[in-house]
Amino acid sequence: MKKLKPLVQIILIAAYVFSVSCSKEKDSPLPNENAAKSQLKSILPPSPVSVYGVWHAGNDYCSWATVRNMTDFDIKNHWLIDRGNGSPSVNLVVLSFVNPLRLLNQTTDAGTLNGIPRGMTSDVVSYFTSHGVRVMLSIGGITYTADWTQALTTNATQLGLNAAAVATSLGVGIEIDYEENITPNLIGLQAFIDAYRSQLPYDATGANAAARLTIDLGAGDRFLIDICRKATADWLNTSNPVLDYANAMVSGTKNGSASSIQGDWQEHVDGKPQYSPPILPLSPAKFTGSLFLVGNHVIAECNSFNSSLEKAMGNYVQSVQPNGAGTSAGMLGFMFWAAECSATNRVCTTPSNTCQNGVGAGATFYSIPVAMSALRQQ
Repeated sequence: MKKLKPLVQIILIAAYVFSVSCSKEKDSPLPNENAAKSQLKSILPPSPVSVYGVWHAGNDYCSWATVRNMTDFDIKNHWLIDRGNGSPSVNLVVLSFVNPLRLLNQTTDAGTLNGIPRGMTSDVVSYFTSHGVRVMLSIGGITYTADWTQALTTNATQLGLNAAAVATSLGVGIEIDYEENITPNLIGLQAFIDAYRSQLPYDATGANAAARLTIDLGAGDRFLIDICRKATADWLNTSNPVLDYANAMVSGTKNGSASSIQGDWQEHVDGKPQYSPPILPLSPAKFTGSLFLVGNHVIAECNSFNSSLEKAMGNYVQSVQPNGAGTSAGMLGFMFWAAECSATNRVCTTPSNTCQNGVGAGATFYSIPVAMSALRQQ
């Protein structure tokens, strides 16, 4: 018996330990299993693409300085309102660019009328809106960065009031494209937004086209850092939104790989907690991602949807999960730079270079809603 007793004790102890470990396995999963199950439960369903638009550079490299002949305009831009089946290729066109300083001063000269480029007429706006395509005016661009700063310093409030008046008059939204990367005038930009919203309050329904106010951010969080930090924290939060959404702009001079572009967009979703002060996470429902439409030659985004980055990244755009902000999956959609003639070193979208088989085919593939009104808020 004395020889057997230790053995019996060992067997009893082993049986007890085994029974306890089985109990834990069933009733109290290990921490990593908890995390895995929690992750599975937290995966949100994809959201459809709702914003699908182009920046429009006009026929003179973003100056829009000449009143357009609408017959010629239609020949060069018909693909935007007809993807080949009578439906528009996009649901948003952003006319680019308005000089902020001329808008503030309500300048009238050879290329500008009361602060707006002469080519940005009600005829051009109605060309698109009559087909259900929303129109916005973009204020700024890289060329007018210094003019943005000067206008904000001179009278940011009046600039905002002037922008709201133009938006109301033409029935268009306004995009803020202020590309000051080092010392942006954030106080002035806040005053501009406050003044605009004093005339056109935030409208979650999207019914009032003029109430739509958006902002451009860098492709990721490493460009326009101060503007990104301010916009993410104060203007694009889902609890008290001030701006409708942001556009993550194109990166560099040409489209990169799907993985590199996705990495940029993911920075907005994740934020930059390591920065001091940090950039907060941005809800995927509060921004779009942008791609080049053409390069120094016609590229897949324009003429071959099946080979395009747009198609390759469609699952990510519709399914990216929030990571600290927002409660729904998926970005708002895609923006493309740019229709017609954006630069001397880029081909123009013309009757021989329509983008029906690129962006137009994408509109069909993603079942783009032409009448873009209410957008996801969370």
